[in-house]
Order: sequence, then structure tokens, then C-alpha cells
Amino acid sequence: MPDRYSRLKHRLGCGEIVILDGGIGSEMLRRGVTWEGHKVESEPDAIRAIHADYIRAGADVITTNTFQLARRSYMNHFADLDHMRRVGASDLETRPPLLIREGVKRAIEARDQAGAADVSIAGSMTTLDWCFRPDMAPSESDMRGEYRETVEWFKDAGADLMLFETFNSSKEARMALEAAREVGIPAWVGFVCDNRGRMLNGETLPEVVRALAGIEPDVLLFNCAPVPDITSALGEISKVYKRPTGGYAHVGRFDPPDWMFTDEYPPDEYLAAAREWASMGAQVLGGCCGTTPMHIEALKKGLPRTLASSSKR
Repeated sequence: MPDRYSRLKHRLGCGEIVILDGGIGSEMLRRGVTWEGHKVESEPDAIRAIHADYIRAGADVITTNTFQLARRSYMNHFADLDHMRRVGASDLETRPPLLIREGVKRAIEARDQAGAADVSIAGSMTTLDWCFRPDMAPSESDMRGEYRETVEWFKDAGADLMLFETFNSSKEARMALEAAREVGIPAWVGFVCDNRGRMLNGETLPEVVRALAGIEPDVLLFNCAPVPDITSALGEISKVYKRPTGGYAHVGRFDPPDWMFTDEYPPDEYLAAAREWASMGAQVLGGCCGTTPMHIEALKKGLPRTLASSSKR
């Protein structure tokens, strides 16, 4: 395990609150750069600037701009591999590992330029198919091979840990975690929940905890859901799970294929929600779609240093 991540894990073990960064794709849109294609090659300065702004805001962990970057993301546009080779762009088979490498590189460059050697870089990866549709999950055999392949790309590129985010079922989370263990890279998992604090496939949190027994992530989080839904999930998980947890909500609404910005959770109100999450025991706190470096700066300045001090608030 890299020394950088060892120090981060030690902080978690000491009960310290760890700050995650905020939205990447939505922040690109806010700055006038479309997210389609991820732009890790064509807009390197913009990507580096976003990472650097989150580091300056106080993030202890920054995530790569690689959400939905896997071989299946391209294959799903075609009937099969042969069809893709006949009618698709000539580089589609090699594009995912290339873009993942470039995505990790942009984060490393931002960390180096900021002189923030202790900041960890999390390789962002969501479900193999659409994250809000658990019914579209591939077979177990397909998941096993595809997660192993993709996680290896992240590790080889230099990510400090994997952040499997916006997962919708314990089954797919387990496949991803097993791949990370086989490859030898630490892993966190973020689940997307509904307004009852359940998974999108209907699983309750006690069922998720049982399903992940023996392969638990270093941190179990909830993300890409409205603030009240994250609050519900963190309240439920605190009753059945004693390992590190966390949360990072979205603010705004999805307006396919882009993000709709709204003003119901400015930084001060988002901080108030995060303080409530910390009082429930959530240790890793950040932002998802729609949040900005200003939201992360508010968390860094306004949250207590440790969970123990949070419980006294």
C-alpha cells in the first residue's frame, strides 16, 4: 500500500474527518466545457484547474475525471464487437485505457503543481452499465473480467485508491471490490440510494452489509442523491455498520445529458447538512454533481477535525 494512502487510512482509524472533492463533470459545464468525451486530452488545462481548485479548497482526496470510462461504455453503442470495428471509430477499443491513464495523469499533475503531496488520488469508476438502472447490470462472469481489467488500468496509471461510485447493488459492488483486492489497490464504495435510504434495486442497508461481509470497502459512502436521501441512508447505516462511512450529495437536477444548476443548497446550507452527517458518524464528506470548490471550502473550514468533536456539537 502506498505511504500516501497508509497515512490517509491512519487518519480514518484515528477518527479524523476526511474531505473529498466535489463535482467534476458539472464543474466543467459551469466553466463552459462540455463533459462528453471527458476532455482529459482535449482540455487538460481545464481539468487540471478544477482538480487544483479542489486541492486549494481543502480536499484530502481528489477524484479522477473518469466516471463511466470502461470498455462497455463504447461497446453499448453497437450490436457487437464486430459491428463496432466495422462502423465505429478506429480507436474505440484502445480509448478507455488511454483516457483513464490521461485522467489519472491530470489529477497527478494538479497535485504536483499544487505541492500537495499528501493528497490522495481516487480512480473514479461507476457501474459497468447505467448507474441508475440496476436491471441493466451484466452477468457475474462479465463483471468479473471487466472490473479486473479496468481496475488494473487505474492502478497502472498511478491512482492511490479506487472510488467505486454511484453503485446501485451489493452484487456489483462485491464484484468491483473483489477485483480491487485481486489487483492490490485499496477501494471505497459509494452507493446511490432512494428517499428511504435503500438501494435502487430495493436492497435494505442490512442486506447490503451482509452481502459485503468479508470484502468490506475501507469506506462505505452514499452519493449522487439529494441531500435528504443521503441523510436518510447515513442514519440507517449507522445502526448496522461500524466501519468508516461517508456521504457526498448532489445539488441540482439531472437534465440529460447535462446538469441543471439550482440554488437550494449554497455552501453554508450544504455545510449544515454535512455537520448532521458527521454527527451520525460519517467520516468522509464531500460533494457530488453540482457542488463546487466553494462547497468543499465550506466543509474544510466548517467541519470539526474529528468525529469525537462532531458528536459534541
